[in-house]
Amino acid sequence: MQRVLTAIALLAGFLAVLLWLPRTLFALLAAGVVGLAGLEWGRLCALPKTARYVYAVALVCGFGVLTWLAQSAEWTGQRWIGVLFAAASLFWIVAAPAWMACGVRAGAPQVLAGVGLLVLLPGALALVLLPPGLVLGVLALVWIADSAAYFVGRRFGRRKLAPTISPGKTWEGALGGLLGVLVYAIICGSTIPALESRLEGGAAWLLYLSGGGLLCVVSIIGDLFESAMKRQASVKDSGTLLPGHGGVLDRIDSALAVLPVLALLVFVDASA
Repeated sequence: MQRVLTAIALLAGFLAVLLWLPRTLFALLAAGVVGLAGLEWGRLCALPKTARYVYAVALVCGFGVLTWLAQSAEWTGQRWIGVLFAAASLFWIVAAPAWMACGVRAGAPQVLAGVGLLVLLPGALALVLLPPGLVLGVLALVWIADSAAYFVGRRFGRRKLAPTISPGKTWEGALGGLLGVLVYAIICGSTIPALESRLEGGAAWLLYLSGGGLLCVVSIIGDLFESAMKRQASVKDSGTLLPGHGGVLDRIDSALAVLPVLALLVFVDASA
């Protein structure tokens, strides 16, 4: 229950920031989050302490450059952004699961640090480019997937999803998360006018629900990949910034995976 209350509090706080903070200040706030997450990622990569700060500063600068280049309201017309989100999506949908199946091992800090660029920057860029309402909608999806998986897994979980990475996760919990997301997607599609007008016919609904299911699966992959990173680093949490709840990465791991995939779907839809 504490986990759910924490998620609700974070989502409510983010709602206030996202809706009322000017976009420039929001981008600066996102840059701060990128820097903190970069420090934690550097720790998981076993970078020396000084190198972690250099790495975090480099990430913030990279995020600043990407945001400046993509600042046009018509970002969906800039091909390089689509390529960036496609690369991130390919990583989360194909490379990350394959890597976890083979085992994410310690001993290659430079490789892991390089992967961190693809993990952190596209998600942060999608956060500032996507419409606020859409961002809130997908963050709610991530929260519902996580909460439904947690409760269903606790009640019905039997078969381990990834025992060597996260022993507490089960296939039953993952299915519960997927069902929760599909119910949420149906409710949104039936009550939000902007969605209702686009969901005419069975094919449109099938495509829409398939996208929701994909985002749910990606959210689970993002959570598992961060768990794999913590395993290879032999740490329980990514950091200690949030006492009792771990670090920044522990709270945004699924969102970092889902946001670039959502941004790619938006990019493709706008280009069609």
